[in-house]
Amino acid sequence: MELVIASRNVHKIRECRAILRQLPSLDVLSLLDFPHYTPPQETGKTFEENAWLKALHASQTLGKWVIADDSGLVVPALHGEPGVYSARYAGENATDKDNRRKLLEEMDHLTDADRVAFYECCIVLASPQAVVKTASAQCEGAITTEERGNRGFGYDSLFLKFEYSKTFAEIDEETKNRISHRRKALDKILLSLESIAITV
Repeated sequence: MELVIASRNVHKIRECRAILRQLPSLDVLSLLDFPHYTPPQETGKTFEENAWLKALHASQTLGKWVIADDSGLVVPALHGEPGVYSARYAGENATDKDNRRKLLEEMDHLTDADRVAFYECCIVLASPQAVVKTASAQCEGAITTEERGNRGFGYDSLFLKFEYSKTFAEIDEETKNRISHRRKALDKILLSLESIAITV
């Protein structure tokens, strides 16, 4: 069964592929395999709305089974920012480094108690006809005062995972893929994927 990851983010694609490897019946593609496809604008106000939008648009346009995720970092002390704007927090064409710099500036006045944060991920599985499954998950931690580590992407070098006393950028990829918000959300749809793959 062909399954398209509705993303061109190479880091996200690699992470999803690593997790989906346990389902050998899946032939996992991504939007990199469809260079002429134009994704919709992310106009949703929640991660779930954006994930639905991306999944349905890709599945109906490409005529394929699709998983789409929308995820980001939430800092309660910043009223939920960066939230759904995580990838463009410092502007539409912002780099990951630009976004991290802005976050550190916005949190400069906050004490340790107010630096708690969590990653949130919503994953939607869709066929060309309908959304079949939706799952959400979170991963809790805190924001450091400076970047640490050189792995990962996005805000990983600022996100301290409590139980490990390391940022996501200091944790090896295999461990991160076992504990991340994306892993937790994907785990919730694996059974559905498995049963669909058998019948398709």
